[in-house]
Amino acid sequence: MNALAQVRAARKARRVPQLLLGLLGYGAAVMLLVRSGLGAASWNVLTEGTAASLGISFGWATNLISLLVLIAWIPLREPPGLGTLLNVALVGFAAVGYLVLGLVALAFFDALYLGAHFGPGPRDGIMTGLVRLTRLPVAVVRTAIDVAVCCAGWLLGGTVGVGTVLVALSMGPLVGFLLPLVAVRLPPVPAPVRGTP
Repeated sequence: MNALAQVRAARKARRVPQLLLGLLGYGAAVMLLVRSGLGAASWNVLTEGTAASLGISFGWATNLISLLVLIAWIPLREPPGLGTLLNVALVGFAAVGYLVLGLVALAFFDALYLGAHFGPGPRDGIMTGLVRLTRLPVAVVRTAIDVAVCCAGWLLGGTVGVGTVLVALSMGPLVGFLLPLVAVRLPPVPAPVRGTP
């Protein structure tokens, strides 16, 4: 669905609070993993490396990477939405607040906001676009992405620990399992009539 169709879709009274809770919870879960001292999620290793390299805060590095990743959406033709904008705005600034709890919370809230059907955040848009184009399972695509960005972040000086490896290898299977359980069931969207937007 494009951004307009996402906003017009049914069940907004459930979807909007689910989107906000998912994004705020995701930001808190990110920091639980970072603060555990056992390692962070793959994208957060890249964020730490970027923050250290540029001398900026973790939150600003999160938002900078979010904006840069959006450029990678162009060849994937991944449509943005309200979830995309709020992900960029909230996750970097909501990173407040240690390993198994952080991992499960991260996967749950990721699936929760994606299941609201308002569009993925910048990083998740890479995943959803590749899942759609390759038809590979979420677990495979998300794990490959997490391992790749974790390695890139480590090369930039980000912290990698036992928790980082656990998160990189577990997020994909957890999100793939949780997403069908929390996704809002929407009625089918009628095909657009020729000549109308």
